[in-house]
Amino acid sequence: MNTSALIHTEIQEKWIAKLDTIKDEFRAKAEYNDIHSHFPYENIEWLVNEGYTLLTLPKAYGGEGATVEDMVILQSYLGSIDGATALSIGWHLSVIGQLYEQQMWEPDMLDQFAEAVKKGALVNRAVSEAETGSPTRGGRPATNVVKVDDGFVLNGVKTFTSMSKGLTHFVVSAYYEAIDQVGFFLVTKDTPGVEIADNWNMVGMRATESHDLVLNDVHLPEENFVEIRGAGGKKPNGWILHIPSVYLGIAQAARDYAVDFSKTYSPNSIEGTIGDLPTVQQNIGKMETLLLSARHFLWSTAALYNNEDSHKVKWNETSASKVMVMNQGLEVIDIAMRIVGAKSLEMERPLQRYYRDMRAGLHNPPMEDMAYTNIAHSVLDHF
Repeated sequence: MNTSALIHTEIQEKWIAKLDTIKDEFRAKAEYNDIHSHFPYENIEWLVNEGYTLLTLPKAYGGEGATVEDMVILQSYLGSIDGATALSIGWHLSVIGQLYEQQMWEPDMLDQFAEAVKKGALVNRAVSEAETGSPTRGGRPATNVVKVDDGFVLNGVKTFTSMSKGLTHFVVSAYYEAIDQVGFFLVTKDTPGVEIADNWNMVGMRATESHDLVLNDVHLPEENFVEIRGAGGKKPNGWILHIPSVYLGIAQAARDYAVDFSKTYSPNSIEGTIGDLPTVQQNIGKMETLLLSARHFLWSTAALYNNEDSHKVKWNETSASKVMVMNQGLEVIDIAMRIVGAKSLEMERPLQRYYRDMRAGLHNPPMEDMAYTNIAHSVLDHF
C-alpha cells in the first residue's frame, strides 16, 4: 500500500508515520490475539500513550481536532495493519467525535470528560441487546433505570460491547419509564454492579472481546444522565464512517497479501510466478478496481463533512459508503483467496482471518436493508 497517496493533512502525515513504526509489531500479534480471542491491550496502550485517542477531540478541549476525513484515512490505514485494534479504538474515536461536534452533553460534563480522555479514558456506547437486536432499528431497550433520591439505579445486559475489557467508560442506553424515554447514562468501569460477562465467542473480530456488559443495581449520580435519545433532532453522523474505514483497510490487507503471493509463488508446473498468468492478472485487476471504487466513494463522503453540503447527501452517502465498502470488500477478499488457493485457508496465513473479520462488518451499523430503505425514503421525499 502506497501510504504517500493517503496523506492530505499534517495530522494524517504525522499519524501514518507513527503507525509505520509499529505496523510490524501489531501484525505479529494479530494471529495470537485472534486464535485466543485476546484483546490487543499492548496495541491500545501504545495508541493511548501516543495520543491517538485524542485524535477526534476538538482542539478547544485539548485534542488534535481531526476531521472526519482525517479519521477515515487513518482508520483505513490502521485497519490494514490490524482490523481488531482499529475497530476497537475506532468506536472511541467515533463517540468522542460525535459528542463534541454535536455538543450532546451539558457543557460542564463535556469539560470533565475531555479531561478524562486526556488522561487516557476510553469510551464506547453500550446499546445493543439480545431482546432488541440492532439499536439502529429503534427497539426499546430492556435495560431500565429508576430514579432514587440521590441519582439513578441502572439494571440490564448489553451485548456486543466492543473493547469491553479495555474501556474505562460506557455510555449506556436505558428505558426511563418516568418520562417514557430512552436515556443515555455515563457509567465508569469501577462502579459497583458493573461486570463484564466474558462470553465473547465469535468467528470474526475475536480480538475485540465484545463481551456482554452486565449492570446489576448500578447506582449513578444525577449528572450521569447525559442524553435523551432523539433530543434535538437526528443529525448526520460522519464519525460512524470509522466502521467502513476499518473494513476497507482489511480488504486492502487481503489485496496486498494476494499480490505479494502472486509475485513470489512459482509452482513447478509453470514458468515464472503465478503473477504471470492471465487469469491471476484478471483477478488482480478486478480486486484493484473494486478497492479503488470503494476507497474513493468512502473518502469523498468523508470530505463532505468538511463543507456545508446538504444533509440529505450526507445521510445517503454515509449509508451507501458502509454498504459499498462491505460488499466490495468481501468480494476483494474472496478474489484474494481464490488467487492464493487452498493455502488461503491455512490458519498460519492471515487471509482466513481477514475473511472472518470482514464478515463481522455486515452486522455493524447501518444494516444493509436499513441503509437502502433510508436512502429510498430520501429519494422518494418521505422525509
